[in-house]
Parts: sequence; structure tokens; C-alpha cells
Amino acid sequence: MNTKRQFFSASLVVFAAFGAPPAFSAESSAYPQRPVRLVVPYSAGGSTDTVARITGARLSERLGQQVVIDNRTGAGTIIGTEIVKDATPDGHILLMATPPLAVNPSLYARVPYVLDRDFVAITNIAGSSNLLVVHPSMPAASVKELIALLKANPGKYNYGSSGVGGAGHLAMALFTSMAGVEALHVPYKGGAPAVADLVAGRLNMMMANLTTAQPHIRAGKLKGLGVGKAKRSPLFPEMPTVAEAGLKGYEANNWNGVVAPRGTPRAVIERLHKDIVATLQEPAIAERMARAGLEPIGDTPAGFAQYLKSEAAKWGGLVKTAGIKAE
Repeated sequence: MNTKRQFFSASLVVFAAFGAPPAFSAESSAYPQRPVRLVVPYSAGGSTDTVARITGARLSERLGQQVVIDNRTGAGTIIGTEIVKDATPDGHILLMATPPLAVNPSLYARVPYVLDRDFVAITNIAGSSNLLVVHPSMPAASVKELIALLKANPGKYNYGSSGVGGAGHLAMALFTSMAGVEALHVPYKGGAPAVADLVAGRLNMMMANLTTAQPHIRAGKLKGLGVGKAKRSPLFPEMPTVAEAGLKGYEANNWNGVVAPRGTPRAVIERLHKDIVATLQEPAIAERMARAGLEPIGDTPAGFAQYLKSEAAKWGGLVKTAGIKAE
């Protein structure tokens, strides 16, 4: 099938699922007319912030307007998410979407948005591995040893995350649930400060994003026990997956995409998708992503919309069975 025909066919699906934006207009033909604000609902320095900055710098050149990274933390990403939802839907404000966007409706009694009513998917930019890491003082050198340690000491050890319902929290909740162990969850406002406290010894372990964890592992400040994805990471080929190392069937991925407020013109969505995908295909950008432990994706708006729905179903089920509640 012709590539252009595939793209427009896929676009029609996502617009139907996420609310059809207005048709092409004179205003959208001149897009962008001013700097584009990309809201990152996490603190600077984390994996999502890294994805935004790697992509945003080159995207600025393609768009002919600066892409401004705006870090808005708090309330499990809801603060940043609501800012984008309530913005004028003209493509000049976008959201870096991560697992909480799909999970929060299950996590909170009330959230100020409905995923498929208030947002339009653009593309899933990049995925990355979560790594099960522990402080060097932890008397466990493998996943099996860690599970045995936690079983022998229920509730004694803690783990950090980027926040309640964040990717790291859910990945660790899945681990403890499947392993049948208990550990105290300590939420932070972002993955970077959680990793910093783990390195300092104020935390025992966490499921950290490879982007932020890898320099500390290589420096010997953290011990990596397993990769959360189904396949080993090219950056740590010697490190087994958590499933290989003792918890069969375990898999937890991290992802970072872009969505826009519902009502954003169709032509703007198509322009953003085209330019982001073209950016990801550049060798220099792909190399920077790889060095950071990121795997470029660049799927269609329809594909990303469907992925968001599947993530909401998967992790929403865990939230319910594990009794996870927002604080």
C-alpha cells in the first residue's frame, strides 16, 4: 500500500477515536506562528525530560520556531496534563505523555480529563528499559537473591519512584506482586531526585529508567540486577532481564510520546507527526537516543492512540488488584 495513503488512513482512525479536530484552515497552514511549548510533567534531568530536549532541539529547526521545554511537576503529572488540556488547541502547546496519562484515571477517584475526549495522539517518540537497581549496600547480587531477601524481611526495605502511579512505581508494584513480597514505596516528584536519593543510600532499590540509572551503574554507585523489558538492553548486554533472572513473565516498559489538546487542527497534527518522525530518523538523533538508552519509535497517530488504550487497560488492572491509591 502507498505510504502516503497508509498515513492518511491511519490518521482518520485516530481522529475518530480521540475526537476529530477541525479540518485544514488558513491558520494551520501557517503553523507554527510562535514558539511551541512542550510541557514535561516531570522535573528536569529525568528520562522524559531527556527525550523532550533531544527531540525538541532539532524539531525547533524543522518547525522554524523554538520548541520551549516547560517542566511542570506535581500531582502525579496531572498539573502539567491539565495545563495542556485547557490550552488553546492550535498546536502551540503540547504534552509529553508518559504512562500516568493512561493510568491516572484508574488511580484517582477524579481526574480533570478523559483521555480519548480531551487529547489527540500525535506519536510515541521513544521507549526505554526500566532497570531493577539497588544500592551497593543491599545484600543481594541477583533478582533471585533480592526476592529471597524481601521475603525474609517483609516491609523492611523501601523503593523509590517518580511518583504514585508513575512508570517506576507501577513497574515495581508489578514486581512485588508477581514475586509475592512487600516493600515500602517512597514517591518523588520525578525520577532524577529518586535516583539521587538511591545513590546517596536513602533508598534501598527502585525500578529506574535506564537513561538516568546507567551512569551510576557504570560508576559503581548502583547495582543493576535486571532489565524490565522482554529483551536485554544493548547498553547492558551482560545484564539479564528480570524474567530471565528469576521472575518469569515479568515485563514493564517505559514510553514517552506527544499528545495535543482535543480540537487541534488536523493539518497541525499531521505536520507535527511528519516533523517528529523525520527528526527521529536522523542518524545523529538516533545515536543520541541510543547513548541515552532510548529506542526511537515514531508510530502513527492511530497506532499511538491504540497503544494508549492498551496501556490504560493493562496498568489500570494492576492498580485495582494491587490496591494502589493516589496520596
